[in-house]
Amino acid sequence: MPAQRPPSPRAARPNFTPGYGIERRLTKEMLAWPAVQRALAKSRNYWIVTASGDGAPHAAPVWGLWFDGSLCFSTDPNSRKGRNLAANPRLVVHLESGDDAVILTGRAERITDPKLLNRFARAYKRKYAFRPNTDDPNGAFFRLRLASALAWKERNFPKSASKWSF
Repeated sequence: MPAQRPPSPRAARPNFTPGYGIERRLTKEMLAWPAVQRALAKSRNYWIVTASGDGAPHAAPVWGLWFDGSLCFSTDPNSRKGRNLAANPRLVVHLESGDDAVILTGRAERITDPKLLNRFARAYKRKYAFRPNTDDPNGAFFRLRLASALAWKERNFPKSASKWSF
């Protein structure tokens, strides 16, 4: 898969139930997408949620990179995460903080392009002081094809609640 940048996101307000008090109109208190991208790039751990072919959910932390406008990570294709993604590529990702929430949804795609894998491995080494072996058959590398993102700051919720569609 060649390096691709996702389309520019369309900002909106999350469609939560009325009890959350989220206004429908866009406001200046909403988060900016570049600030969310900085949080994604800075994060050390990413919680990914996969589901098996029969729908059984599985949540697990992974190391990864905010790379070329999407989250990239690796896992053993025989791990529960890897088997789930092979059966059902839908994916939810969230950062560790519930106070500075970032939640991504989309589909996982295998990264197979050697040039992209090499760039990923170099960037991964800079971040984690470990270079993944991109030639290892026990490794699978994935990119999240974004569908939507939600983010908010708890200290300014519901005013900061923001949604982006891709």
